[in-house]
Amino acid sequence: MMSWLPENISADGVHLDFLFYAIYYITGIIFILVAGCMIAFLILYRQKPGVRATYTHGHRTLEIVWTVTPTIILVIILFLSHASWAKMKLNPPKNPDVRLEVIAKQFNWIVVYPGPDGKFGTKDDVKLDNQVNIPINKTVYISLTGEDVIHSFFIPHARVKQDVVPGRQMAVWFKPIKTGKFEIPCAELCGTGHSGMKGELIVHSAASYQAFLKKLYAKKSS
Repeated sequence: MMSWLPENISADGVHLDFLFYAIYYITGIIFILVAGCMIAFLILYRQKPGVRATYTHGHRTLEIVWTVTPTIILVIILFLSHASWAKMKLNPPKNPDVRLEVIAKQFNWIVVYPGPDGKFGTKDDVKLDNQVNIPINKTVYISLTGEDVIHSFFIPHARVKQDVVPGRQMAVWFKPIKTGKFEIPCAELCGTGHSGMKGELIVHSAASYQAFLKKLYAKKSS
């Protein structure tokens, strides 16, 4: 069993990766043990000439062990995952460094930048298709809305995934720790053009991000 997740670029991704691989290896080991027992039992207890089948009540202690052990493992995973789930899904940052809006529609991500006034819904808002630009080492809060059908905003490298439901406002937040360009596919079948609904996350250095904003606003005002 080898590591196969994409490279993590989120500050909180390491916790999610730990949980993923813990569950991955635990279930993998259990699968191997169960499959091994099944094969062994098929061989050991196969039909044999002159031997009649007998009824066996079972082993009470063994039954308790294989019931209690998975229960304990599940409880441990529950407590380990609760903090990460709350941080990633239930407790949004009070004062994020960057706020963006993303509108999902067939088959496009419309990214709204708030403009120099820092407010959405004003004349200086800027919209780009399929391009999310953010600075490194800053907490980013993205508000998600949908115009038509259900979409799913997915940034595998940032360990971010959120369904976008028409009529509801959803949100994701994370802190990127590495610069670069990363894909934003739609992870929910949304129509004939679903496979082509791909955006791009661009994580800038601090200087590069300021240069991007300056160019973006200058283009808006011209």
